[in-house]
Amino acid sequence: MELFVNIVILTISTGALWLGAVWVVESAPRLAQKMGISDLVIGLTVIAFGTSAPEFAVTISAAIRHQADISVGNIVGSNIFNLGFILGGVALLQTIKTTKKLVYREGGLLLLVSIILLFFLSDYSIAMWEGIFLLVALAAYLSYLFIHKEPLEEEFSHGPFRWYHALQLIGGLTLVVAGGHFLVDSATFLARKVGLSEWAIAVTIVAAGTSAPEFATSLVAAIKGRHGISAGNLIGSDLFNIMGVLGLAAILRPLHVAQDAPFEIFILVMLVLTVVIMMRTGWRVSRMEGLALIIINLIRWFFTLKQ
Repeated sequence: MELFVNIVILTISTGALWLGAVWVVESAPRLAQKMGISDLVIGLTVIAFGTSAPEFAVTISAAIRHQADISVGNIVGSNIFNLGFILGGVALLQTIKTTKKLVYREGGLLLLVSIILLFFLSDYSIAMWEGIFLLVALAAYLSYLFIHKEPLEEEFSHGPFRWYHALQLIGGLTLVVAGGHFLVDSATFLARKVGLSEWAIAVTIVAAGTSAPEFATSLVAAIKGRHGISAGNLIGSDLFNIMGVLGLAAILRPLHVAQDAPFEIFILVMLVLTVVIMMRTGWRVSRMEGLALIIINLIRWFFTLKQ
């Protein structure tokens, strides 16, 4: 009975995370637009924050409760899921166009911070000073975006801001925080019950659940032909996950992880490099490349769960 209850909690928590993040994504860009912030800054900051809100809630909650494997594993798994299953799945449905700016600046930065994360976790931990470094790097990146404020190549209308969007933003963040709390509880119980490590369940099941907002946002954007938003949202979310979420989590409490962690992050580095190359060749991610990304991630899931 306890097993069934936790499966129900896991399902409901994932749904709450998804709904809350959708509300955040719908309301936050309208507020930012009303404040006169450019579409580029909205896409790489507000939308990235909105779709990363579940990862933020789960990772910070787990870090505070001494569950570093779930804290770090959720971020690593979510980033791999974003670039593999989501980017691959969206590209499989419709070819995604890219730009030089997206490939060289955002793609290059994501590759760099992923390599830095691999270096930080070579001793199976992220210290407070390393968390501070990641947050400072994020602040520098955001400052650069706000100073330059280049417009996106594609205009993306978010619609007018209404008073109830403020309530929607608050409600969305509340659902995300509550959903993240209960998701950590149920996922930890299930991991122990079926014999999986907390690391394995974090980089697969929890990661998939918290990546639902990224999938919804990128799929809708691709269908509407907003290719910059579709790919940019995923890369922006991955950047925010590593520099912002993990950075803050390490500052709150130093994170000590399982021995599987460096290998998973090495996979992340290789996947980021693969995606950057795919985006550069022909300035697009084709359907065949999307299929390849999905297959790579299915193989990775198989070996992770088999351990």
